[in-house]
Amino acid sequence: MAVSTAGRPARPAYLRPSLVGLVVVGGTVGTAVRYRLESVFATPAGGMPWVTFAINVSGAFLLGFLLEALALVAADGRRRRALQLTLGTGLLGGYTTYSTFVLESIALGSHGTLPFAVAYVAASVVVGFAAAFVAMGLTRAAVRADWKDAR
Repeated sequence: MAVSTAGRPARPAYLRPSLVGLVVVGGTVGTAVRYRLESVFATPAGGMPWVTFAINVSGAFLLGFLLEALALVAADGRRRRALQLTLGTGLLGGYTTYSTFVLESIALGSHGTLPFAVAYVAASVVVGFAAAFVAMGLTRAAVRADWKDAR
């Protein structure tokens, strides 16, 4: 358990208004970006939800990059936590959308295209995982190259 500077146990993040505020600010921006993208590139009824797919895959990539970068270069625990909450939990949590993904998958399946819906779900998970994995690898390689150049 984390201990505050006063020797008492530190309050969890969800009980600290300043940290909750960071998540709210990031989430507001991420949700607004997602809403705008889904409005501009609306999916026709029964069509492949490419926008949701692209949002979730790009969000997985960005989250992989962010978390790997923070783990490798952000030594300050407070700054790292603030960035993780604002950008990871807030911005990218608001930007990506599990609920829309599920509802669109159900809609695809209920239009008589269950195999297509299953393929969409599988592709979303596999490609999202691959995107995060690649982002983490690219981030590690970039940080190593920076460290090597700094010597």
